[in-house]
Amino acid sequence: MAVYTDVGFEELESLLASYDIGTPLAFKGIAEGVENSNFYLQTDRGAFILTLYEKRVSPGDLPFYLGLMEHLARRGIVCPLPVPTRDGALSTILNRRPCAIVTFLNGLSVRRPSVRHCAGAGAALARLHLAGEGFAITRANALGPEGWKPLAEACDSHADGVEDGLGALIREQLAAVTAAWPRLPGGVIHADLFPDNVLFMREEVSGVIDFYFACNDMFAYDLAVTLNSWCFEMDGSYNLTKGMAMLQAYRAVRPLSDEEIAALPVLMRGASLRFLLTRLFDLVNHDPMALVSPKDPREYSKKLRFHMKVKSAREYGVD
Repeated sequence: MAVYTDVGFEELESLLASYDIGTPLAFKGIAEGVENSNFYLQTDRGAFILTLYEKRVSPGDLPFYLGLMEHLARRGIVCPLPVPTRDGALSTILNRRPCAIVTFLNGLSVRRPSVRHCAGAGAALARLHLAGEGFAITRANALGPEGWKPLAEACDSHADGVEDGLGALIREQLAAVTAAWPRLPGGVIHADLFPDNVLFMREEVSGVIDFYFACNDMFAYDLAVTLNSWCFEMDGSYNLTKGMAMLQAYRAVRPLSDEEIAALPVLMRGASLRFLLTRLFDLVNHDPMALVSPKDPREYSKKLRFHMKVKSAREYGVD
């Protein structure tokens, strides 16, 4: 979440005339994340989030994202619910950008997840994978292996300026990971279940947010994305106890096949490469007017180098 496009009071009033959600009492930008412009909206009828879709979000994908949230909510997943306009539309236009209003969820994200937080995230991810079954709309993963090469090529001339040897690392691992990329069971995945996208109350998961990378892909890849983002410490070391807790909690809800477990090392490398490339691209193409700084791609080059030394899923906590 972030703010790239400002919304003035008159613009907000004009937008809210299309909705039946009451009178605005508070409105402020949320300066977190890197993808869309987000605002907290409090009215006399409740709390909401207004999102203006920027950058990688295609207007044609909004029926998938917004419909998915409705589908998951009906299946028991606590997530934001899109608020329809008076005409029944789930999205509209504001300041020349597609936008939507969704319900606000209570809870706090954690900056330094505990073992219990990691277990909660693992179970929540598995429940989401099961709840996505039957969702009628599909969306390919635009940031899967086929999307990595264009990103790598766009950033190649800048990579070594960010980290010595980064260009060679990306080229080598792009070839190796895509050659070894498996085909495994899949369906709807979140694809971005970082700690700031899971809310907690008293160490229990109270909601899952930010579905704007959701797509159809392998469940085990989604698990690799989540392990990468939750189970590394600030010094770059992998916390085996946290990894074990997440994997056990996930498998208690949705068992992993032997093939999924065996593929975990290459999936972890692929997940690291994906975020290394998108962070590098965002750094190289940073908008100085945005109220948020791009995230450091070197966090994921370090993780990628760790995964290159891993020989089996046991090193991630699979018992």
